[in-house]
Amino acid sequence: MSVNQQTVEETKAQIRGLVNEIASLAKSGATAEEFYPELLSRIITALAAAGGAIWLLDDDKHLKLQYQINAEPSILADDTDDSVRHSRLISRAANAGQSLLVPPYSGTSDGESGGNPTRYLLVLGALAHDGHKDGLIEIFQRPDTAPETQRGYLRFLEQMCSLAAEWLRSQKLRSLGDRQTLWQQADSFARAAHESLDLKETAYVVANEGRRLIGCDRVSVAIKKGRKCKVEAISGQDTIENRSNIVTALNRLATRVVAAGEPLWHDGATEDLPPQIEEALEDYVDQSYGRNIAVLPLREPQRKLGGEEEGAAGEIDRDDAHRGEVIGALIVEQIETDIPQEIFRQRCDLVYEHGTRAIANSQSHSNLFLMPLWRLLGRATWILRARTLPKTLAVVGLIAAVIAGLTFIKKDFNLSAEGTLEPTVRRQIFAAIDGEVIDVLVQRNSKVTAGQELVRLRNPDIAIQLEELEGQLRSALAELRKVKAQQYGQLEPADRTALQGQEFELETKIESLRKKLALQRERESQLIIRSPIDGVVTTWDVEDTLRSRPIMTGQVLLEVADLSKPYSLKLELPEKREGHLDHYVKERGGDDDLRVTYILATDPTMDALEAALPVTSISNRAESHEEHGAVIEMEALPSQTPLRDLSPSPGASVIANIHCGRAASGFVFFHEIYEWLCKFFF
Repeated sequence: MSVNQQTVEETKAQIRGLVNEIASLAKSGATAEEFYPELLSRIITALAAAGGAIWLLDDDKHLKLQYQINAEPSILADDTDDSVRHSRLISRAANAGQSLLVPPYSGTSDGESGGNPTRYLLVLGALAHDGHKDGLIEIFQRPDTAPETQRGYLRFLEQMCSLAAEWLRSQKLRSLGDRQTLWQQADSFARAAHESLDLKETAYVVANEGRRLIGCDRVSVAIKKGRKCKVEAISGQDTIENRSNIVTALNRLATRVVAAGEPLWHDGATEDLPPQIEEALEDYVDQSYGRNIAVLPLREPQRKLGGEEEGAAGEIDRDDAHRGEVIGALIVEQIETDIPQEIFRQRCDLVYEHGTRAIANSQSHSNLFLMPLWRLLGRATWILRARTLPKTLAVVGLIAAVIAGLTFIKKDFNLSAEGTLEPTVRRQIFAAIDGEVIDVLVQRNSKVTAGQELVRLRNPDIAIQLEELEGQLRSALAELRKVKAQQYGQLEPADRTALQGQEFELETKIESLRKKLALQRERESQLIIRSPIDGVVTTWDVEDTLRSRPIMTGQVLLEVADLSKPYSLKLELPEKREGHLDHYVKERGGDDDLRVTYILATDPTMDALEAALPVTSISNRAESHEEHGAVIEMEALPSQTPLRDLSPSPGASVIANIHCGRAASGFVFFHEIYEWLCKFFF
């Protein structure tokens, strides 16, 4: 008896432990996938039952099996008599909220009635909380037990059902809380999406706020332009690099999905996709590494044209709201997150519903005729309000005064030109013969006189030719002396005549050799470069430039200028300004010199110097120029007195202004801007 009592106590302790586990499980935050198996297995263990099942009522009050252990196959089959009778039995019990004990093989033969077609005792515990029927827990128990024991099974199951009902209540409260949060987010998204009518701003709102609502990794919005789609917004990015490979691939994918007109839901499989979409999708996935990608064509909602009471825009046709013209695409991507597919699609549809209407409204608003102008005028109406009207009139008056001043106040009109100061007497010294520089006798700024040696060259060929000619001349002279000596002896007339012929021939040869020798010596003298005039060497770094350098005939070696003579001003006027100069010359008539003022580029703070520009010195043709493209060359005659005090270096750069009379100050200040606008827009 003590052994049996001990066994009973152990069994009770085990049951109490199972009950405590079920109570802890009901209070935990376990999911349905975790809670139902653990609950049912512990109840079956505690009751030593053969099996069981958990049934819950859906929104239509139909029971749906949530989990089962060792349930009779006959009651789980579809459209069998046993399953129909069993279904009616448990549906009536669940909807009534009653806990029952149903004997095996019980019930009437009436086809409309329910019953227990199994060989087990059915212990049915109702799941209910706060008057709301949730379903029931069904236990398959052995029927060979006492009635009191069976009622104990039912009481125990009712207690477990109350614990399970608490868990169901907490799950519903959590679901309602999540749903309320979702609707708050959806409401915030809807208000943000419809807040602006600017298309680009709306696209950015849909992309960024849509990503938060869906809980995905990236949302992009592409707008259809012509036959192609262009990505206008990507969540988390302020700017878009349209030339990047990933954006190009996304544009191509959106274009092809929009052309097909059907949504694309990609979860890794591409077998059933058209080849064009499959190619674009694989290309994009290779670069974005997206696991789940949804490309949803955005369609403009269609509207019914109604009467006056419905307004000019008409009423949206809810039954045909998403069969209008495609205006773009919504691209949703999951890279790392793992949202359940059902929730993912529901939230995508929610973003699509509001996003497509917001983008369609923004696009319709932006496409209105002259909308940028109307928007600007609308924003500018504040300047005519009572408070700002005095300020507006003051600003308008100031602007009018400025315009009048620019129109009626005259100002000197000058044409800017660049140039150099050059001595009027200067000589470039050329090489008259090929050679190699062996000695440079002057430096920059060295004073030289006419005929003074400047550079010495060497030409080995000339030295060799001189040596050869001198040798030939000596040989010819020796032979001539020999022929003359032979004529003093007793000779036959014929021999004397022959010697006289040789003598004449040698004299002719000697004369030719002497002329050649004189020419070669003259060439040799040309190896010494001399100054043609008195003056100053103006070439920079003469010795380092010329020493040991091979020289060719006609090459410029250096330049000598006579700084005691007057300077001239060489100017280059950009060809685009020539029209103003020609107009001024024709307007004033005659050939009087034009007035020019200039400053040295080395000292921009100096007072402007005067020069006279003869009209005849202005070139009639344009010359190419590296910086200005084409220039008109001209030569002015500067006043020499200030130049003697300044002693400018030959070739010094100057900045000159050619005076072309007076003109309206507005024209003087802005004529180049006006000409630029005329060049590019007229």
